[in-house]
Amino acid sequence: MFLMYSCGPSEVVVTERPHPPVYVRPGPPGTVYVWREGDWVARSGRYHWREGRWVKPSRHRVYVPGHWVPRGNGWYWRRGYWK
Repeated sequence: MFLMYSCGPSEVVVTERPHPPVYVRPGPPGTVYVWREGDWVARSGRYHWREGRWVKPSRHRVYVPGHWVPRGNGWYWRRGYWK
């Protein structure tokens, strides 16, 4: 992954999208939990992987997973959010 430029504290643009690491998903803490996939977090001009985790779903909201978005000649990670 090569850093191209930064457009702000939470948006880092890279020339290559990094591959998420492979890890074993732990068992759920209870029957009402859903798995939220891991995502990338921008810190100090680089992306760091944050593993997925079990969360309690919201009754009236849906989780939109994070994804890579093209930006100029590179990519930046749009974090997941509840909608």
